[in-house]
Amino acid sequence: MSLKIRLARAGSKKRPYYHIVIADARSPRDGRFIEAIGAWNPLLPKDGERMKLDADRAKYWLSNGAQPTDRVARFFDEAGIVKREARSNPTKGEPGKKAQERLAALKKAQDDAAAAIAAAAAAPAEASAE
Repeated sequence: MSLKIRLARAGSKKRPYYHIVIADARSPRDGRFIEAIGAWNPLLPKDGERMKLDADRAKYWLSNGAQPTDRVARFFDEAGIVKREARSNPTKGEPGKKAQERLAALKKAQDDAAAAIAAAAAAPAEASAE
């Protein structure tokens, strides 16, 4: 059985509150879990009591093979439980393939229009020079 340390959502609509739980990887997000080891309230200020965590239980479950999700790994890194490597995605801000094709077609159309305007402007100037 593979275990995950993940967030389970609680709280009402537009008022999120999350429990940090140990759950079977196959169980649903807010479904059955083995143990709750903490809580996270994203509505509180960052310098306050935003996250509560039982570090001893977290270390116990990590030693038993539980894998934290990315968000929980960030919490563990803040708490000094486990080191999380920084990720780098340099292409994240670039548009997708289709958007790049559309931009290239638009630029080509603009260049063609500019060339046509320049040719039209140059033709009357040549006619008046003769």
